[in-house]
Amino acid sequence: MSVDFHRAGTLQQKVLHLVCEIAIERRPKNQVQPTTPALRLLRRGPSASYHLHGPSSTGRYGDAGISHYQGVYQCRIQSPIPSPMVNAIARRPKGLLMQSVNPHSQQQIATYAPYDDAKIEQLISAADSTFHDWRTTSFAARAALMRVAANVLRQRQTELAALMASEMGKVLKDGVAEIGKCADCCDFYADNAEKFLANQPIATDAADSYIACDPLGVVLAVMPWNFPFWQVFRFAAPALMAGNVGLLKHASNACGCALAIQDVFMQAGFPAGAFTTLLVEGTRVEPIIRHRLVRAVTLTGSTPAGKSVAGIAGSELKKSVLELGGSDAYIVLQDADLGLAVQTCVKSRLINGGQSCIAAKRFIVVRSVQEEFTRRYVEQFRNVRFGDPTDPESDIGPMARADLRDQIHDQVCRSVAQGAQLLIGGAVPDQPGSYYPPTVLGGVRPGMVAFEEEIFGPVASIIEADDEADAIALANQSEFGLGSAVFTSDKSKADRIARQIDAGSVFVNALVKSDVRLPFGGVKHSGYGRELSWFGIQEFVNIKTVYHANVPRQ
Repeated sequence: MSVDFHRAGTLQQKVLHLVCEIAIERRPKNQVQPTTPALRLLRRGPSASYHLHGPSSTGRYGDAGISHYQGVYQCRIQSPIPSPMVNAIARRPKGLLMQSVNPHSQQQIATYAPYDDAKIEQLISAADSTFHDWRTTSFAARAALMRVAANVLRQRQTELAALMASEMGKVLKDGVAEIGKCADCCDFYADNAEKFLANQPIATDAADSYIACDPLGVVLAVMPWNFPFWQVFRFAAPALMAGNVGLLKHASNACGCALAIQDVFMQAGFPAGAFTTLLVEGTRVEPIIRHRLVRAVTLTGSTPAGKSVAGIAGSELKKSVLELGGSDAYIVLQDADLGLAVQTCVKSRLINGGQSCIAAKRFIVVRSVQEEFTRRYVEQFRNVRFGDPTDPESDIGPMARADLRDQIHDQVCRSVAQGAQLLIGGAVPDQPGSYYPPTVLGGVRPGMVAFEEEIFGPVASIIEADDEADAIALANQSEFGLGSAVFTSDKSKADRIARQIDAGSVFVNALVKSDVRLPFGGVKHSGYGRELSWFGIQEFVNIKTVYHANVPRQ
């Protein structure tokens, strides 16, 4: 922890002490009383934004604003002695535990000690050693183990779904479906990897020339909490089948899931080091990416995280694949089946409680049907049940963390202040847990928070378009480009519109989803590279040209 605030050392120490307390406690109270009585910490705005005020060693007062993002506390310190404002980063000190907290009960489930540098070095070296043997195994041998992994997932489906419910609030039925999808992914690449990576003969002036696909080596995956198994397996299954080995840095609130995934591969019989979970904080990812034995990195997460990882990997000339945020636009045209459109749009917005990069977020409806679409949409939202994720009657569970719930509410409030109409929801429930109600905003326009930002929760933004051309323009008026959907009864029109939308996928009369048979990824600030299909398995291979010259006979 190297932080240079100013020479008022006592205030600095107390600020850092409070940052440590926030990291451990994060108590959702209006006032947090630290163990250092001379300073008091007041909550201001979202639960992860704080203001500190207290005496320095000289008896005069200094101020500090503290905000938290992905394990990093941004501190803005005003010295008690007249001096310029100083910005600094206070990183989580060594020795603090990583925590899993049940978002329904707000009770701590487990704590995990982050791996120290020596253990990380040992695990990376072990992975690299395993790679040199693993790469020589046949596709048939790898496929046999991958099919066992699929069977292990199916056998443990209920257990693993319950783990997701407790760590990040996913309702049980969705968790069961997620594990089944992971198993299908394992089977898909077991069945198809050899075909996808087969040598491709190319006719040239050579006696023989072909394209070969060789594995790269150790690949690091930095993964989020929202689909804690699927997002890992859609990387791991193709990467391992290609002959690579994997390292996983999972979200800090999903450590139990991360260790369970490692256990699935071990139970399936994969060699030690083929897939390894690293329990580390986000602030310690950079040296792992830079490690000489790590050959590539893939990240699913926010756009700021993607920019950071891409910058680090780029500076080391290492391959990276990024699947980042999205603000998917669903276009509803006048000739759409309105019943199908409303039903599909509601379902898509509420996938995983709205905590999905490809959940629909902006509903762009032409003026002639906007009023009826909105009426039906709001009515269906009224019937959505949110509650305990282990209750079979719950449609959606809590948000994964209280600070994320507070961020959603802040975005809703700012949108309403900008002129959006709150049609339903929009109030934090007076109950335990990090819950947020299904919310619909009407009258959303460009420039509003609900139009410009990704809202990662059950909040729908309805936007009126003049006509088809205006709807396409509004859909493309976003920094994101992950997925989109079009609702129309005219196939040729749908195909024409699909080619005009700047997104990685366009679904017609259906919700956007990932399918192991189809490539998945985005453009613009939604990232680059592709997962799944044959494109996904070719991201982390060396596409090698092999050329045999015509050698004259002696």
